Amino acid sequence: MEQAAVRLKKGEGRSFKAGGPWIYGNEIDLLTGPWENGGLVRIEDYNGYVLGHGFVNTNSAITVRALSRRADAVIDEAFLDRRVRAAWQYRKDTVDTACCRLIFGEADFLPGLVVDKFSDVLVVESLALGIDRLKGTILRLLTRALAEDGIHIRGVYERSDAKVRLKEGMERVKGFLSEPFDPKVEIVENGLQYVVDVAEGQKTGFFLDQKYNRLAIQPLARGGRALDCFTHTGAFALNAAKGGAAEVLGVDASETGVLQARENAALNGMDGQVGFACRDVFDLLPELERRDERFDLVILDPPAFTKSRASVKKAVRGYREINRRGIALVRDGGYLATCSCSHFMTPELFAQTVGEAARDARRRLRQVEYRTQSPDHPILWGVDESYYLKFYIFQVCDDR
Repeated sequence: MEQAAVRLKKGEGRSFKAGGPWIYGNEIDLLTGPWENGGLVRIEDYNGYVLGHGFVNTNSAITVRALSRRADAVIDEAFLDRRVRAAWQYRKDTVDTACCRLIFGEADFLPGLVVDKFSDVLVVESLALGIDRLKGTILRLLTRALAEDGIHIRGVYERSDAKVRLKEGMERVKGFLSEPFDPKVEIVENGLQYVVDVAEGQKTGFFLDQKYNRLAIQPLARGGRALDCFTHTGAFALNAAKGGAAEVLGVDASETGVLQARENAALNGMDGQVGFACRDVFDLLPELERRDERFDLVILDPPAFTKSRASVKKAVRGYREINRRGIALVRDGGYLATCSCSHFMTPELFAQTVGEAARDARRRLRQVEYRTQSPDHPILWGVDESYYLKFYIFQVCDDR
């Protein structure tokens, strides 16, 4: 039977040929054979040379998502099983697997699919039509691989409710993919307990990518006063307390997040050590500055201020503002932990913006370390989109 194929225009596909995961519609010359959106296609250069295999979806600007670069690849259950087992083995090699990201889309060569493990529960996010058709098979294979290591998965919840699915011609969906269970799941990370709401929490319920960054701030909090901005459900704040901070204030604009953060503090017996306020950080920081408040550790973990190139300039202003005010609140010799989770805020631009904020605040920054996302969110070279989290720790000194 003739196989469906996409053929590139002459001179196109440069990003894909350099290791990128996607082919855009304007790079394609023609589609041949019995193809359908969400189906598998062979990827050919303009002269017919086979470049690999992937999914096609003409509803999306990303028309082809690559699954394999081997000309002879057969995309069947055995192929998917190899992908799943490789992803699981990598996590066993690199991270604490009690809670971790098991599959990270393109970086695990399963484009558009995210699977997070929270103790004995899996949360899946499917963002591409082709992978959506295979998610049931992939979850079955993944559950089997985990079971072979003695890990029983009691439930699976789907959080495919991101707006990006609309660009694929799909509806936003969420709900159980297994027998129903209590969606508030207790986990342990860095020795701390949390309740993760996989049904109503942000994204898949908890930001696993900051696991080891949270651990890194613990020794800097010892004996001091810490401020955790954009605390979400309190993870950085609780790590500061575990590190020995005498007093911690966590701030977030989400009332739901703050309520969950307080529950997490109580769960760890830290409700007398850690306090939380439901406030807009952009409003609170100037107030703290006017009151001449000072902290030994300030943590800035904002949401992505930009999700497109078009809004980068506006995002730069936001990052500069919170970093300037955050730096001003650090006592001489204290520490600042600051990050950006936006792919479009490049490492160079983020470093430049933080540097400008320090100059505006008339403070000096001494870099302690630069970090990125946890290894269970691997950065695949050639796939720039897989590198998104920038995390700096600085010592803040008076200008001298």
